[in-house]
Amino acid sequence: MSEALNPETPEAVLDDSADQAAEEEPIGQRKNTLYPGVSDELAENMKSGWADTELRDLKPIAQAGHTADRRAALSARFPGERLVVPAGNLKTRSNDTEYPFRSSVEYAYLTGDQTEDGVLVLEPRGAGHEATIYLLPRSNRENGEFWLSGQGELWVGRRHSLTEAERLYGIPASDVRELPGKLREATGPVRVVRGYDAGIEAALTDKVTAERDEELRVFLSEARLVKDEFEAGELQKAVDSTVRGFEDVVRVLDKAEATSERYIEGTFFLRARVEGNDIGYGSICAAGPHACTLHWVRNDGPVRSGDLLLLDAGVETHTLYTADVTRTLPISGTYTEIQKKIYDAVYEAQEAGIAAVRPGAKHRDFHDAAQRVLAEKIVEWGLVEGPVERVLELGLQRRWTLHGTGHMLGMDVHDCAAARTETYVDGTLEPGMCLTVEPGLYFQADDLTVPEEYRGIGVRIEDDILVTEDGNRNLSAGLPRRSDEVEAWMASLKG
Repeated sequence: MSEALNPETPEAVLDDSADQAAEEEPIGQRKNTLYPGVSDELAENMKSGWADTELRDLKPIAQAGHTADRRAALSARFPGERLVVPAGNLKTRSNDTEYPFRSSVEYAYLTGDQTEDGVLVLEPRGAGHEATIYLLPRSNRENGEFWLSGQGELWVGRRHSLTEAERLYGIPASDVRELPGKLREATGPVRVVRGYDAGIEAALTDKVTAERDEELRVFLSEARLVKDEFEAGELQKAVDSTVRGFEDVVRVLDKAEATSERYIEGTFFLRARVEGNDIGYGSICAAGPHACTLHWVRNDGPVRSGDLLLLDAGVETHTLYTADVTRTLPISGTYTEIQKKIYDAVYEAQEAGIAAVRPGAKHRDFHDAAQRVLAEKIVEWGLVEGPVERVLELGLQRRWTLHGTGHMLGMDVHDCAAARTETYVDGTLEPGMCLTVEPGLYFQADDLTVPEEYRGIGVRIEDDILVTEDGNRNLSAGLPRRSDEVEAWMASLKG
């Protein structure tokens, strides 16, 4: 990695004096840089001789109409109030290296933009609001920021100009470095989405309350419960790429056996980066007894023929919608008798859960349907004393089922998390909602309450289900689920 002269960027200090300071103060240098300074001649030379690179033929992003509708709904909910929605800032990984930036969901949902330090502001105007997207402009060439700063254009790539941003997002754009000063001077009621931009929050510290800000966050979470046509299409894209990622993994299971679970993780990650933005969450590549750890993301264990591989992974699209799919695969290509017994029980539970997903159904119905099947199985197998109603009432099946049977899915893998309970888990399913159905059975390696042959076996099957007008659509139907179909599919890929 090349050595930048300055990890401290002028745009990192977002206040109304930033432009003036950038002009008056030289850009700082790394303590141990090999270049002790910049000559006047070089500084002058770097200011000129550059071609005009303004992009003048940009078209609006595909979701621009949808983001406008979302902002209109937000405006209608909070009339007469200034609304501030930040994208967030870069986060340091170590010293002067940063984590890859991912915009806040609220900001990306309302704008389609994903750049760091951006802020959407809705200013009350008459009966509605006037939206402005505040962004960092192109790197400054006059003060050398574009080539001297660690976040300058020649180091990390070109930013869109403000004019380009306006064309892309359909929102008037302004310099974000001027925003804190404007917010400090603002009057009237203000709400901000907290937790993403400390500088913006500091500028509003005497104007906002936690209670009012939480109402804004809850509204934006609940607005995402029902997906529009664009969002449903993006979720299908995410799932389709995920299906191909699972196929990639099956084709290289022999290499994973020769190395570790990390080969599986890396294989799926390649598909996510080639076809999407990233993985939507840390891939769970759990072989053998690791499948009994619900969020096994260390992925450093052995992959052995005869064991099961629980692969829980999802591709995130360039617009930040993620899939969330799980299959439990026999590494050898064939389930053993006991593995098949447990797998088929989970499959039966999932079938019951998926069948319960339809408009007008209670959100809890699919969970209850799947849990009933699993409770029946553990009573039938003699693992717990019945009747089934008693087991469900006391939650005794949870020793082996552990988690809920699904969750909302979208721009977050656990989407709409801030929604009110009465509109989410106690709510009613509507067309356009997208959720996972993912029952599982997990028999820990040290669980002495089950027969030895069960121990160390973990099975989960998870699919992404879109509620439709007349029932549901399994977005991940491209991956087989029934045990015999899984074996045939794996054989075709390996053969």
